[in-house]
Amino acid sequence: MRTALALASLLLLTGCGATVAQDTSASDPVTVTNCGKQVTFDKVPSKVVTNDTGITELMFALGLKDRMAGYVVDSGNTVDLQTSPWKADFDSAQHLADKISKEVVQGAGADLVFAGWNYGFSESTGFTPDALAQLGIGTYQLTEACRNGVGKQRGIMPALDALYTDLRNLGAIFRVSDRAEELVRSYQRQVEEAGRLTAGKPRPKVFLYDSGQDQPFTSGKNAAPQDVIGKAGGDNVFGDLNDSWTTVNWEAVVQRSPDVVLIVDYADGESNTPAQKQAFLEGFAPLANAPAVKNKRFFSLPYAALVEGPRNPASIEAFAKFLASS
Repeated sequence: MRTALALASLLLLTGCGATVAQDTSASDPVTVTNCGKQVTFDKVPSKVVTNDTGITELMFALGLKDRMAGYVVDSGNTVDLQTSPWKADFDSAQHLADKISKEVVQGAGADLVFAGWNYGFSESTGFTPDALAQLGIGTYQLTEACRNGVGKQRGIMPALDALYTDLRNLGAIFRVSDRAEELVRSYQRQVEEAGRLTAGKPRPKVFLYDSGQDQPFTSGKNAAPQDVIGKAGGDNVFGDLNDSWTTVNWEAVVQRSPDVVLIVDYADGESNTPAQKQAFLEGFAPLANAPAVKNKRFFSLPYAALVEGPRNPASIEAFAKFLASS
């Protein structure tokens, strides 16, 4: 199993643990476009609750830990936390709970919840932006998870554009636009430089394998892996699906005959590890003739590197180095 143990070393440009000067004296309201709607912030939020690793790392990358009441991340996500360039921030910020709820955010005195559909927001749990508005709590939605108007499908723009949009919006909301633009420029340079590693080489077909043995859970064109794969020099075999993270069937995977499998690593180190996922795929008879299996071309990245967040550019670089060398 080829893994990205050195991924954190590729994140030097993010300025992890940064403390950023904020123009908190600015009294004018700020309006941003979030998931197609105009949202106005009358003042700088000061007690933000974030849900999930990548969302929390966006706040840390912008130097906004002191604006947070705390974060919600499942305690089983040890791979994410151990590999995070912002591990010190996770250690020093308040871990509020494993699962987000109205009770959790009310108990923290939240004035803003930063989450997304299937990244905390869900009608089935009753934890939605509308429900929080009734409690007087504002929300900001992760752009990768914005619904696109077709049922509950998600994704309204390319993944990196979603990342840059959220950085700029958060920069405006928290009055740290200079820091946001600095990050966007550094990430754009990192992505451009990574693309040179595989420029002019054949583009392998890549299957993103998150989980699932009866039916695989993977990435369509609107989730971060689309750009992680594409900017690194490969093609997402399910890049034609107008959705973000979604379930497909094995027949479609077999038919698309991937050259490489990119595995999501979010296990607790004891169950459902990348090695176990690889073993399942290698023993799954219908995939026996897939080039990825025959040639053992597997690569893994942490969950937080494959959902929208500040690890995405380094993920592109890490995967490009794998593709260029294998």
